[in-house]
Amino acid sequence: MKHVSERIIMGIDPGTIIMGYGLLEVKGQEAKLLALGTINLNKFDNHYLRLRRIFDRVLGLIDEYHPDELAIEAPFFGKNVQSMLKLGRAQGVAMAAALTRDIPITEYVPMRIKQAITGNGAASKEQVAGMLQRYLKIPEGDMPKELDATDGLAAALCHHFLTSSPLTSSSAGATKTWSDFVRQNPTRVKGQKD
Repeated sequence: MKHVSERIIMGIDPGTIIMGYGLLEVKGQEAKLLALGTINLNKFDNHYLRLRRIFDRVLGLIDEYHPDELAIEAPFFGKNVQSMLKLGRAQGVAMAAALTRDIPITEYVPMRIKQAITGNGAASKEQVAGMLQRYLKIPEGDMPKELDATDGLAAALCHHFLTSSPLTSSSAGATKTWSDFVRQNPTRVKGQKD
């Protein structure tokens, strides 16, 4: 059985062509890289087959590493509505995979992740990757070519930073489960009885 301060955090950067992921093992305040990679969806012409692949691969990673929590990047609002819809579906399918294993999910906007990792909410993907490499002491040869992978890892490390400090515990307003959200926001949920 894991000690309270020990946990595994999975981070995901949703995508419809390439989805990035990273897993961290956290003991106390120390975080160590467990896995880092991408799910390449290029070979699937059909959007629904891509969604199936995302679900299967995320579930496979969950069953292999047994994460305690999932941190996922929230889609940013772009001008292309179709792209946003597809990205939202990809994120939802990854979240559904975690929910089938009762894993709590926390979403972070890209700016918050970048700020947590680099101190700058407008940092480039390369700057984020460089900070991750230094902080987690990842050898140059182990750094992935796809920055989607480091973006997924950044979500996990952001979650560690924001939930490991007593100053940023759950009292900061984060909800981990739907029941927590409903309890904290009764007026925002339609059909909720008092």
